[in-house]
Amino acid sequence: MKRYRYLLKKIGWSISTILFVLVLNFFLFRVLPGDPARAGIHDPRLKKDAIEALRVRFGLDKPVINCFETLNPIKLGDCGVNPLDTQFFIYLRNLTQGELGISYHTNRPVADILVERLWNTILLIGAGQVLSIIVGILLGVFAAWKARTPIDYGALITGLVAWSLPTFWLGIILLFWGSNNGFPIGGKATPGTSSMPFLYQAGDIARHMILPTLTYTIVYMGEYLLVMRSSLLDVLAEDYILTAKAKGLNTFQILKDHALKNAMLPIVTIIAINLGFTVAGAIQIEAVFSWPGLGGAIFESVGRRDFPVLQGAFLLIAVSVIAANLIADLTYSYLDPRVQSE
Repeated sequence: MKRYRYLLKKIGWSISTILFVLVLNFFLFRVLPGDPARAGIHDPRLKKDAIEALRVRFGLDKPVINCFETLNPIKLGDCGVNPLDTQFFIYLRNLTQGELGISYHTNRPVADILVERLWNTILLIGAGQVLSIIVGILLGVFAAWKARTPIDYGALITGLVAWSLPTFWLGIILLFWGSNNGFPIGGKATPGTSSMPFLYQAGDIARHMILPTLTYTIVYMGEYLLVMRSSLLDVLAEDYILTAKAKGLNTFQILKDHALKNAMLPIVTIIAINLGFTVAGAIQIEAVFSWPGLGGAIFESVGRRDFPVLQGAFLLIAVSVIAANLIADLTYSYLDPRVQSE
């Protein structure tokens, strides 16, 4: 019963946060300066009739919300407007139908653009996240096992250096190195390979993923290494570990049966949070390596002032972070039941 109560409480808080994000995401892009109708079209010769047609096309001719004026220079709303016919409620209604608006630049549905780009981002950060977790945890465990030895000091320095490296800087360095060693340095696939056999296409994509995945792995591996080492050292200093040693258990048995499960608690939290934030954090990597993912779409939309795409992307990122935090809380409670009672 206690577990179900804890579960419902966490899900309720997550839903409340998502509702707050929905409202914030709507108004955030309506307080920005400038005319939204001109935002995605850089043509000073645009006439007034054409601008008004664009406002109608994108629903900007309607008031933002009942009894509020739109943020356009022209007053377009008053308290006599039906609340269900305002931009805010149309936005909410469209969200329930999976519609995120129309891109100013490409005139395509934002949902189609984001879904198309999201899979590329998941492919990239999925590979990088798995590698960084495995390498970081293994090095962290080994460093804690060999604490206060040259191996531990070397791992500690490696983790600190990797964690402090600017992502874009490391990406540029690997870009130059890869260009001199025959690695693909941009894009997801070589032009003209779409008609090739599936295995050839998969191999080509894998080659293009090497440098951005390596960048991602190095940067996040350092964080996992440091946290795992610190957490495991704290656990190994507990009294029950001393008892296990007194029973004659070897180091491998102590780590596997007693220490690792408790030492993994902070790692689980960091992994879940990183899974949410790396959707946004991949912007730098995707920009450096011209990877056609969600981060690249955000980078391009900022330059084009394509507000619908930015609004949809920020909403997707926020929901990803909230969902990742929920998963972290539930996983944490499973590993440590004491959390539920607290």
